Amino acid sequence: SLSSRHCPWKMNQLPPKSAVASPVSESANSRVEALDNLSMDSFWLEVENIKQSAEAEQEECSLADVKTQEEGEAEAEWLQDAGLSELLGDPDKDKDNVVLLSTLTRTQAAAVQRRLDTYSRSRRRRNKHPVRDVRDIFGALGSQDTAAEKEESSPDPLWHNLRTSNTQRKTQDYSCTVRNPGKEEVFSMDVAYSEQAAVLLKGSFLSESRKLKDGNALTRFKIPKGRLGVTRIGDLSAQDMKKIPTLALIELTALCDILGFELKRNKAAKLKTTEKRLFGVPLNTLLENDQKLLPNTKVPLLLQALLSCLEKRGLETEGILRVSGSQTRIKSLEQKLERDFYSGLFCWDEVHQNDVSGLLKRFIRELPAPLLTAEYLPAFAAVQDIPDLKQRLQALNLLILILPESNRNTLKALLEFLSKVVAREKNNKMNLWNVSTVMAPNLFMHKGLPNKIPEGKEKQLAEGAADVVRMMIHYQDLLWTVSSFLVAQVRKLNESNSKRYQFCDKRIKNLLRKIHADKDKVEKNQGEPSKIVKVHASLLLKDSLEVHLNNATRVADVLRQFQKNLCQNGWNIVNTVNLLKCNNSMECTSLLLYEVGGNIGEHCLDPDTYLLDLYHINPHAEWIIKQNPSYPRMF
Repeated sequence: SLSSRHCPWKMNQLPPKSAVASPVSESANSRVEALDNLSMDSFWLEVENIKQSAEAEQEECSLADVKTQEEGEAEAEWLQDAGLSELLGDPDKDKDNVVLLSTLTRTQAAAVQRRLDTYSRSRRRRNKHPVRDVRDIFGALGSQDTAAEKEESSPDPLWHNLRTSNTQRKTQDYSCTVRNPGKEEVFSMDVAYSEQAAVLLKGSFLSESRKLKDGNALTRFKIPKGRLGVTRIGDLSAQDMKKIPTLALIELTALCDILGFELKRNKAAKLKTTEKRLFGVPLNTLLENDQKLLPNTKVPLLLQALLSCLEKRGLETEGILRVSGSQTRIKSLEQKLERDFYSGLFCWDEVHQNDVSGLLKRFIRELPAPLLTAEYLPAFAAVQDIPDLKQRLQALNLLILILPESNRNTLKALLEFLSKVVAREKNNKMNLWNVSTVMAPNLFMHKGLPNKIPEGKEKQLAEGAADVVRMMIHYQDLLWTVSSFLVAQVRKLNESNSKRYQFCDKRIKNLLRKIHADKDKVEKNQGEPSKIVKVHASLLLKDSLEVHLNNATRVADVLRQFQKNLCQNGWNIVNTVNLLKCNNSMECTSLLLYEVGGNIGEHCLDPDTYLLDLYHINPHAEWIIKQNPSYPRMF
């Protein structure tokens, strides 16, 4: 299960590389058997290096041990993190819950109800004040009975399937069907993952064959682009991205419920302070210091420097990351970096590349809290227990969306570098599996987390951790996508919040009339085969562009039209000298179209988005052309 028994292991409690394989759960049989053919030598060698480094410095735990939670405590924390804390007892703060609950799918609402039922039962046992019932507000299941009581009387089909599947899946043989390696499959993001799993509840799950040492034949997944395109992490405004983690947590919990896994999280622990400025410093503190020197820094400057050094001179080095540098030199370099990095006096030119890779891994390990966070590290480690590859990736996608922004950005920078290492495999002899086995101990072992591994399970969990890293490296483009169903839920949240604030106005009748008029207008617009809209480019032009939309008009078409008019028609350009160095042409990718306002904060649009469909979904938004921030500024 996705439970605390999968807490990552302490570095002095792992077996040597000659450890005998232990029995594994049925859900992982076919995959672990295939992994037996893959070398884990790099993993155990890395573990030994970490152990020696720790023993030399006599390091102590920097995180408090995770305490066993009382009954109902985990559910209370879950409701708080899911943005539903008011359900715990304050009847005067229902409005936010009404808004959030109104956006949930049936499986998501069921997940909320289960946690609230468990919390309610624990409160009643302790004779405390009763909590709010989600059904009082949402009415999803329609009675005051608990889930268990409801099942005994007239069970809801979804609840019945959820509860019976939990016991059935313990004995189900998941290895009956094996994916065809190398085949391209559809990875749908239009429908909630938990809803997809519910449809497949009575079917058999596919398991991926892992008799591979590289990613060349791994199953390929393609995200089908709907009419609204694909949204990547970074395309949404910070305001809208703040809503994503709570929605992703609810969806991940619902998915685990459907699959029969229990999602348990570690409690966040207090971090010990350090006098250092680089190594062993919390990510947020590092970024705060870095942003004083370079505003808008999203990845620690030290990590950027380490990765840059390795990319320039280390990608071709044979055994890079696997071959350990000198522990004495690495410790000396750490001290020099602490002293000279921010002053700019540290010289990278004469540093051995294996020592730089050692510093990189040390930086990750020395973070006071794991890069994957103490709360969710057990869930990342337990993804291996999900038998279906596609559903493992769905869970990973949601976990990455749940991560704090600083952790997510830092992880992405690391994974992009690891992909570059794998791409140079012919020269550096480091294929995808080699890189994964070396990096897994650095991401999943943390000196401050308690050991709760059943005896004899070390080898299974080590292989599983390496495979999770392999998936994150190989499928990172897919994992850093915001599912369409989550974007739709964000739009509903924004719409509901907007309407709620309108009702606070005294002129309710006028507002009601306006809302109905807007609704009629939208319904009328949805029947229109075409529409003329204005596209703004205030930073580039003083004029706006009128665009005639039809069912075939895409974002890429509008950008091409804009560039054509810009270069040929002599528009009133804000800064002609710096903008027009294009010889009557300009790369389409240098400009982006944003959807701003209405039911979204700001949304960078996929070039393949069909704009008439988008207009029908958000008729009150403005469309603004901006320069791609990754390109050199034009003005």
